[in-house]
Amino acid sequence: MVIGIDGNEANIENRVGVNQYAYELLNALYKLPESRKHTFIIYLKDKPRQDLPKERQDWEYIVLPGTGLWIIKTLVPHLYSQKHKLDVFFSPSHYVPPIAPVKLICSIMDLGYLTTRNQFRAYDYWQLRLWTAWSILVSQKVFAISEATKKDIVNRYPYARSKVSVTMLSGDSSVLTNKVTEQAIRKIRQKYSLGEKYILFLSTLKPSKNIVGLLSAWKQICGKHGEYKLVIAGKKGWLFGPIFEHAKKLKLAGRVVFTDFVPDKDKPALMKGARLFVLPSFWEGFGIDIVNSMVYGVPVVASDRGSIPEVAGDAGILVGPTKTSDIAHAIDKVLSLGKKDYNKLVFACKTQAGKFSWTKTALETLEGLTNV
Repeated sequence: MVIGIDGNEANIENRVGVNQYAYELLNALYKLPESRKHTFIIYLKDKPRQDLPKERQDWEYIVLPGTGLWIIKTLVPHLYSQKHKLDVFFSPSHYVPPIAPVKLICSIMDLGYLTTRNQFRAYDYWQLRLWTAWSILVSQKVFAISEATKKDIVNRYPYARSKVSVTMLSGDSSVLTNKVTEQAIRKIRQKYSLGEKYILFLSTLKPSKNIVGLLSAWKQICGKHGEYKLVIAGKKGWLFGPIFEHAKKLKLAGRVVFTDFVPDKDKPALMKGARLFVLPSFWEGFGIDIVNSMVYGVPVVASDRGSIPEVAGDAGILVGPTKTSDIAHAIDKVLSLGKKDYNKLVFACKTQAGKFSWTKTALETLEGLTNV
């Protein structure tokens, strides 16, 4: 079977969200013995980065240079004219070719944007809404990355019920393969001026992550926990201005550290050194960094929305994201735990993290691709 894949989400330097998913999935598919029975053709705008799987007899990259509406202007014409006869074309994102001479499959991260339109720029919102709906319509198979996402797809697009299946994700392998020493943690504390104790938020800075609410919650309790800092780590996404304005308004200078984007090599020590990981998002399709934190035994306080309850399980402390007092109370609770109770939470986190595997994700994905 010949399987075409849009690999562009994976072929970037600073990967977050769907980029991480695409990258991890490509690598996991490449390593599966079952994949050697098929031929994979990965389509890219630019030459493959060094950390993507290497070409081999059953794994080929085709680079189609182009900018602006690349899928429509460059990929679609190529699919109609190319010599390779694909059996299926897979896009590990919301965006499949609008038309193609081959069966299509897509992955949907979440539909949270439909209920939070004010958190997106107009162009981004309408592109997500219209192209996602079309992708779901024309695809023979739709992968949802959580049960929550599947439920939303079926509720919003009932006709898609029979073609949606769940392929849960896992943690970031580039982060979790590193052994973390106390010396590495000390270096990270010094590099980012974190102090000895801190709680960590790590994700893209954008409205859906509810960082403004987190800052308000921290303001309520930071006086009680004077030895701790709140670390806001992650690259700037969109509409991030109010985050910095709110921190300034609350006079949190010295109590909050903004690191900007953190490279993968720094993440293990940054996570391992945290007392607590916090993700109070209004919506998450999955939450890879929740798994990352739990692998390192770092307790999690997170939103009770979207897929987060599936990912955190009983190991996480879940809160309503709209009530800053609830977020504050949960953070305070963990920071106030004695050693014995804290270690129980650490054990529960590591146990929950063990339930996720990219190999499992790849197997389920390959099964869906070949069954179509």
